Amino acid sequence: MIETDFAIIGGGPAGLSAAIEAANAGCKVTLIDENSRPGGQLFKQIHKFFGSKDHYAGTRGIDIGIKLLDDVEKAGVDVMLDTVAYGIYPSSTIGVVRGGQNYLIKAKRTLVATGGVENPLPFPGWTLPGVMGAGAIQTMVNVNRVLPGENILMVGSGNVGLIVSYQLLQAGANVEALIDAAPIIGGYAVHASKIRRRGVPIFTSTTIKEARGDKKVEEAVLVELDEKWKPIPGSERTVRVDVICLAVGLSPLTELVWMSGAKFTFIPSLGGHLPLHDENMQTTIPGLYVAGDVAGVEEASTAVEEGRLAGVAVAHSLGKYTNEDSMNRKMVIRARLDQLRSGPFGEGRLQAVQELVNRGKHDIN
Repeated sequence: MIETDFAIIGGGPAGLSAAIEAANAGCKVTLIDENSRPGGQLFKQIHKFFGSKDHYAGTRGIDIGIKLLDDVEKAGVDVMLDTVAYGIYPSSTIGVVRGGQNYLIKAKRTLVATGGVENPLPFPGWTLPGVMGAGAIQTMVNVNRVLPGENILMVGSGNVGLIVSYQLLQAGANVEALIDAAPIIGGYAVHASKIRRRGVPIFTSTTIKEARGDKKVEEAVLVELDEKWKPIPGSERTVRVDVICLAVGLSPLTELVWMSGAKFTFIPSLGGHLPLHDENMQTTIPGLYVAGDVAGVEEASTAVEEGRLAGVAVAHSLGKYTNEDSMNRKMVIRARLDQLRSGPFGEGRLQAVQELVNRGKHDIN
């Protein structure tokens, strides 16, 4: 049995930030991650972040990841890599597997920061080799320096679709087109403008009807949609591509939280079914916290701040901060979260998150 003050499942931006806050306050922290290197999506993100200085504005995701890893090491966090958490059980016990061996971790407090999983988009031919998610393409291009193909169709005009399209162009691929079923572009205008200047057409109110090919993707059939999102007969057109990249959103990776027995609610704008939590990121299970995309799909900058908030809250609950110190630290973090959610880069999120927190307060209290 491994005993610790604070166990964190997931070493992405939320988990790392929580670990740093709690460890620096004097907590014994154990960070669990299934990968050989923590950092989550940050090491796929070679673009510069927006926001303020506090949100790492102007810094590339990979550099933010390096800084967080350095801070985790300096804080003395016990990091368990290549370790899979398979269950959260009563009495604050976590089951993990590492190197073929089973371990139980007894934690006074637990944070689930498992992130999100890419949404699929079924259509005829979607199982052909060459149809893949944006996350897989980022891993291939930004981490392993391998092009997935030569001619790409991007499906989804959110920030991920726009940014990955630009990164594919930088890597030498041709992005044939970017399409979105919605009538407007979902991501930031600055990202859309960058790929448009490179000659990539963006077609809204357009979806993929089918993918064709013998043993792999060879072409895609597109179709326009009317105001009721129905295909318009006769509007089909074919594009020759060898890769179809799906960037159609994320869903929170909540299996471990479900297993704990925590209560959930449904908020579509934040990714669907979400664990209820209060203003300190604590769920309806005392001592169990959530942060990052598992608590509602947003940006990496938001995940960092939620992790910090959970870390401070845990440290306070374990007596490492006075009420005044905790309140002051939380006030600063919440102000930064509100800034991210209420500005031009977080439009509409503040109200949705407040609704989630209000429901959480009702159920927790």
